[in-house]
Amino acid sequence: MPLLTGHPTTRFAAPGSSVAPAPAEYRGVARDGVRLLAARPGGLAHTTFRHLADHLDAGDVVVVNNSQTVAAAWDARSDVRGPVVLHAATPLDDGTWVVELRTAPDAARAVLDGRPGERLTFGHLEVVLLAPYPEDGSSPTGAGNRLWKASVRPSRDDLAAHLLRHGRPIAYGYLDRRYPLADYQTVFGTRPGSAEMPSAARPFTPAIVTELVSHGVAIAPITLHTGVSSQEAGEAPLAERFEVTDSTARLVNAARAGGSRVVAVGTTVTRALESAVLDNGLLVARSGWTTRVVTPADPPRVVTGLVTGWHDPQASHLLLVEAVAGAALTQRAYDAATAGGYLWHEFGDAALLLPDLTDSSSAAYPT
Repeated sequence: MPLLTGHPTTRFAAPGSSVAPAPAEYRGVARDGVRLLAARPGGLAHTTFRHLADHLDAGDVVVVNNSQTVAAAWDARSDVRGPVVLHAATPLDDGTWVVELRTAPDAARAVLDGRPGERLTFGHLEVVLLAPYPEDGSSPTGAGNRLWKASVRPSRDDLAAHLLRHGRPIAYGYLDRRYPLADYQTVFGTRPGSAEMPSAARPFTPAIVTELVSHGVAIAPITLHTGVSSQEAGEAPLAERFEVTDSTARLVNAARAGGSRVVAVGTTVTRALESAVLDNGLLVARSGWTTRVVTPADPPRVVTGLVTGWHDPQASHLLLVEAVAGAALTQRAYDAATAGGYLWHEFGDAALLLPDLTDSSSAAYPT
């Protein structure tokens, strides 16, 4: 299992009761009514997401992920341990799937003692664990293997069809109940493929998109189909499918050449963009599998701003946040968020992190 290079320096208490237990709409808050902490070196602003445009400038480019969330969780029965919850992380090119076993009924914990040949059945389908993914000893703690390469009988396509009819969104034990797949979609999601929601974009609404464009802020799409996000501390993200189009690359390069910001909506967008940068700093059209992990030791070259949710201590996503925003600004933002009772996780509140462009770790603007 790939391990992270370094550890986040940001220190704060685990969110605990500050985790959002439900989508905003079920808490009496509009999608774009969640809280937004806008952080610059010159100060912090506490506002709501519907005022995002107030903090960006004409000429900036906001890059979004157009991957649509799919139903990737279902109940199965193991011939070894009885009821389990299975998460379908991603289909592989050889016809197998990457799956994660979790405890029934609410997927609260990863099952780490799976074994090759273990069979998981549901209806007429059977999933057979083949080998730990991507290799044995995939848990950084050495406690076992969280992810497995698995075959599907009769075929991989049968699993996709089953999930379409009977699957549900991946969810974890901190939610107060199950929610429908529609609540896990963003306004940009048009290409099915993400096992978990690219959640940084959830607060966007058509009204916000209209206001951004009216302010001269461009919006450009990439695609990155997410796997499962339940990494252990110290575990790097796995390979994911992505695509950066030529039109997005040209728009981003023009913004950078003009001295404007490239604001990534989420860690998925950051990963995709930074997987398509040439040595000279130009963004190009590219697609395939990415293993890029953005950290302070391997910082971003095109992303100069970030819209994001709030991440747990030691999470790989937090390292990416520090790489974009810088350790000092990240620490100030998290101090303010924890003191201010901001809500964590996929249905929680948001941050807009805008480091000083003159101090950006990104490469010089291409000429």
